[in-house]
Amino acid sequence: MTFGDTALPPAQRDALRRAKRLEWIGLAYLATCVVVVFAVMGSSQAMKVAWVEDLLSLVPPIVFLVSARLAGRPPSPTHPYGHHRAIGSAHLASAVALFGMGAFLVVDSASGLLAGDHPPIGTYHLFGQTIWAGWPMIAAMVYTGVGPVILGHLKKPLSETLHDKVLFADAEMNSADWRTAGAAIVGILGIGIGWWWADAVAALLIAASIVRDGVQGIGNALRDLMDGEARTHDDQATHPLVNAVLTAARGPAWVGEAGVRVRDQGHLLHAEVFVVPVAPVEVADVEALAATIRDLDWKLHDVVVVPVTRVPGAVRTTPAAS
Repeated sequence: MTFGDTALPPAQRDALRRAKRLEWIGLAYLATCVVVVFAVMGSSQAMKVAWVEDLLSLVPPIVFLVSARLAGRPPSPTHPYGHHRAIGSAHLASAVALFGMGAFLVVDSASGLLAGDHPPIGTYHLFGQTIWAGWPMIAAMVYTGVGPVILGHLKKPLSETLHDKVLFADAEMNSADWRTAGAAIVGILGIGIGWWWADAVAALLIAASIVRDGVQGIGNALRDLMDGEARTHDDQATHPLVNAVLTAARGPAWVGEAGVRVRDQGHLLHAEVFVVPVAPVEVADVEALAATIRDLDWKLHDVVVVPVTRVPGAVRTTPAAS
């Protein structure tokens, strides 16, 4: 298995196989969730929003599988840097889908609340017994809330191993599904005890969480696509390889000053290293330094070392805060 022309180490090959398998399992499971919720949602606004979120949950696995396939294509004259940006593009596409649908649902839920809609929950005749329709709704929410949490827990370590932000966003969405299910259950129970507004409030909370995930995802994806400094798979901090590259660049005795630019290309990182020689330097010395930096980690796919008389501005010359 490769990402472009970068052969994956054994741990990453295994992680990629497991991630793809989990995504296919997740797609099959989420498809059943969509059917189950649709069958029982009735006129509940919270159930409607939960059903839409289940539909949206299908987007990240699909874009992960597509982008992972695209990222495996080798570089070509028309794509000299490879197709690694497919990951960032997929990340942005899924985030925009989340935000757009979440914004629509916020408006829809808020309008129902302001209009004072009183959603009825009727009864079912099941095996000769009459039951409140809220119980099947609650059972459906339990079914849709437990599975994704397990899937998200399994995907998160794989996203770190692969440095895959689409997979991490998918895992985060899965892990948060219990909140959607819990809010919907509270809304249903609220209707049952006569709190007509509980359903709309629950729907509004679920929709707001979708918008939040979308906004956060759009910001993170745009930063990478606009060549922001490389960050960890969860976008919480500057990637530790930035400091590692800077330290390695300062290692040779012939290097006086050094500065680095490290950007995220998807699964892999592109490092530009600017060094000010303090002694005569041969091409072989420059190539040896580039090889040393590439050997730091499999993600350092494209490393360029440039001898200069002065380190250019807007590059990192001091270690990033950990």
